[in-house]
Amino acid sequence: MIEKLRIGFIGGGQMAEAIIRGLLSSGRTKAERIAVSEPLPERRAYLEKTYPGLEVLGDNLDLVRKADLVVLAVKPQVMARVLEEIAPAVEPRHLVISIAAGIPLSFLEKRLPPGTRIIRVMPNTPALVLAGISAYTGGQSVSREDLELAQEFLSSLGEALELPESLFDAVTGLSGSGPAFVALFIEALTDGGVKMGLPRPVAEKLALETVLGTARLMKEAQKNPYELKAMVTSPGGTTICGIKALQDKGLPAAVMEAVEQATKRSQELSRLVEEE
Repeated sequence: MIEKLRIGFIGGGQMAEAIIRGLLSSGRTKAERIAVSEPLPERRAYLEKTYPGLEVLGDNLDLVRKADLVVLAVKPQVMARVLEEIAPAVEPRHLVISIAAGIPLSFLEKRLPPGTRIIRVMPNTPALVLAGISAYTGGQSVSREDLELAQEFLSSLGEALELPESLFDAVTGLSGSGPAFVALFIEALTDGGVKMGLPRPVAEKLALETVLGTARLMKEAQKNPYELKAMVTSPGGTTICGIKALQDKGLPAAVMEAVEQATKRSQELSRLVEEE
């Protein structure tokens, strides 16, 4: 379905570029069927040079009039202004996808014409290397066909899950904030190697490849965390001693608390947005 649509991005930042790159590399569409509205001249010049055939504009209204699928890829703090600007050009033929963090469907539906088909998406930063996981949910007027199109659209960035909006704050706390938690763990793993005498470049490579390989093994071999842990942990061996140290220091509880606190902060920010 994607190949039949004219796709317009309002905002040409990193996440918008990641989606464009994913769509093009997957062969789902051609650059000539994609347009981007971007306020910064230097960014417009970069996009035009990097993606030949891409139409790059400086006018949001012009972009909406040309597009069938409109992707809102702007910062949350400017979303209200952008919605007010484009609302007169939004028609029943448009499908609107928002990738702005923390902006609920109610906020979008209140500022666009009644009956506008809106899908909210929560991507994460690994989407920048086409290895992301995105959650999506539809507004009051979307059809099953619209949701299937969203699934196809987002699969160019990695995996995509349809979830109720009530879970989006938890998604933000886990997969949205999770890359930072994983980065912190990799940093600590690296420092542990350095403490034990490894040169830092060697420790960094070992830590990164260990985390990357472990995730790939779990996914491809369909191993859950307990099964993978059992594969590595022999009686009286090195791994069980390390696991005990992590448990004694409270790593599992700390990670759970991190997800909980990130989720609560997302809930707070969502409430602030809805009160505007």
